[in-house]
Amino acid sequence: MALIKSISGIRGTIGGAPDQGLTPIDIVKYTAAFGVLVQQKGAENKKIVIGRDGRISGEMVKNLVASTLQAMGFEVIDLGLSTTPTVEVAVTMAGAAGGIILTASHNPKEWNALKLLNEKGEFISAEEGQQLLTIAQDDKYTFAEIGHLGTITEDDTYMQKHIEAILAHPLVDKEAIAAADFNIVLDAINSTGAIFVPALLEALGVQKIKVLNEEVNGQFAHNPEPLPEHLRELCSYVEKNNASMGIAVDPDVDRLCFVCEDGSLFGEEYTLVAVADYILQHKKGNTVSNMSSTRALRDITEKHGGTYYPSAVGEVNVVTKMKAVDAVIGGEGNGGIIDPQSHYGRDALIGIALFLTHLAKFGKSIKTLRNTYPNYYISKNKIELSPEINVKNLFASIQDRYKKQPINTEDGLKIEFDMDWVHLRTSNTEPIIRIYSESNSKTTAENIAKRIMSDIGELL
Repeated sequence: MALIKSISGIRGTIGGAPDQGLTPIDIVKYTAAFGVLVQQKGAENKKIVIGRDGRISGEMVKNLVASTLQAMGFEVIDLGLSTTPTVEVAVTMAGAAGGIILTASHNPKEWNALKLLNEKGEFISAEEGQQLLTIAQDDKYTFAEIGHLGTITEDDTYMQKHIEAILAHPLVDKEAIAAADFNIVLDAINSTGAIFVPALLEALGVQKIKVLNEEVNGQFAHNPEPLPEHLRELCSYVEKNNASMGIAVDPDVDRLCFVCEDGSLFGEEYTLVAVADYILQHKKGNTVSNMSSTRALRDITEKHGGTYYPSAVGEVNVVTKMKAVDAVIGGEGNGGIIDPQSHYGRDALIGIALFLTHLAKFGKSIKTLRNTYPNYYISKNKIELSPEINVKNLFASIQDRYKKQPINTEDGLKIEFDMDWVHLRTSNTEPIIRIYSESNSKTTAENIAKRIMSDIGELL
């Protein structure tokens, strides 16, 4: 069992003992702490938006969260089955004081989480997150008396409102997409993408849509993280059925990747590269991605006359850097698109609309589009963390081994080798060390990762 409290919210496996897993006691405790945090900010209204993905535990977690907020006097707007970006835009559309998304994103079905939003529909800051943990630790919450209990209102209209906002985006061209006559296969991974993505595609004029793993039951047909080894069914189906492309999203629809017409992967890292290429053709400016993302974004940005800026890993860190440098597009190499013209949050739905517009105007196949971008290869690896491992000391030892190389310690440890790099950091969402390495050679990228993992093995 695991319970992780981080910049990405309160995330854990369902069941077990309190503070060891995401139990009902923990759900109530941290929801109440969030309620106090919102109250302390002196919001003029008491609206809190909640929504959930298709997880097995979603209904149970939702009932606990909604009842806790009601007990604190809040007006809960329950979107029911939803997506992370839809909850984010609903917060601002409803003029709410905050929001809670009930999803563990790419984690397997035994996980769930409380992802916490401020009044802008953006993730709360690290400072606010620490305040919340202190409130919970000290049990500093007070519940409303009988005459001041809150309300719970179900509202399923925000999917359509979100789609309408996407259609109104100045760089989304519905007519061009419809004219392209795309034949699209979607892997919805048994979650809410099965509801929201087809609705968006239909609104964009796509008529040929096939959905794989479309029953929203939380029984994920494969590991829900949209990585190559998990998307073989989608790749095979696209190739065998002569589809234009495949689309894969994660359970809460904030990550996005594409499959080319020949069944090959467009590349999760290149989702942001392609969308940025399209945005920068029409709106000059800067870009941001986290330092574990491909340098291809830097190449594309500089080609269009902009400046690329790296950030620490974590959506809130990317958003903070985007605002600081006035970026016109940003995101993460895991397929997370953040378009400030839409909202400051990873959004697979706006990503799909912008990508399809780009491809329609390009006028050729998705494979041909991919071949227009520089080729880099990222090797993604991880090492399980056990409680006795001192990560700080481990990273210090590795840094000492490579002290002659350029090193960045802003977020874990990033080591550069001419045009190649390796980035080591602890995950915000799992008890692991992530090891990402990149080169223009797949073999070189993998060898860099193997060398670092061997170093770690020796040190441990």
